[in-house]
Amino acid sequence: MHPNTRYLFTASMDVDPEKEALFNEVYDTEHVPLLLKVPGVLAVTRTRLAPLKISMGGEVKTIVAEGEPNYSAHYELESAEVLTSPAWAEAIEHGRWPAQVRPFTRNRRHTLKKVMGK
Repeated sequence: MHPNTRYLFTASMDVDPEKEALFNEVYDTEHVPLLLKVPGVLAVTRTRLAPLKISMGGEVKTIVAEGEPNYSAHYELESAEVLTSPAWAEAIEHGRWPAQVRPFTRNRRHTLKKVMGK
């Protein structure tokens, strides 16, 4: 984690299967690079839900995350105000994302967490 990270914003969602390739291409080549230019955005990490097996209480358990979106993007931020800045507002409405990708996303979840001890 970047040493100046004070907040972690996560945008999670599913995407219609027929738009998955476009979703990933636009996210990686347009959306993330645009948001990384926003002042106060320190880093972005994309993740995809994976099967979870964990040793707990002396046994290996399989945990199913029912209803959790498949894709997430984790944004490391200097402040919570980054998300309401004009630069953020402009970046999220730029490129192919708003018209060609966003309409095909669903099960969207957004969370903001404060990094403890900072």
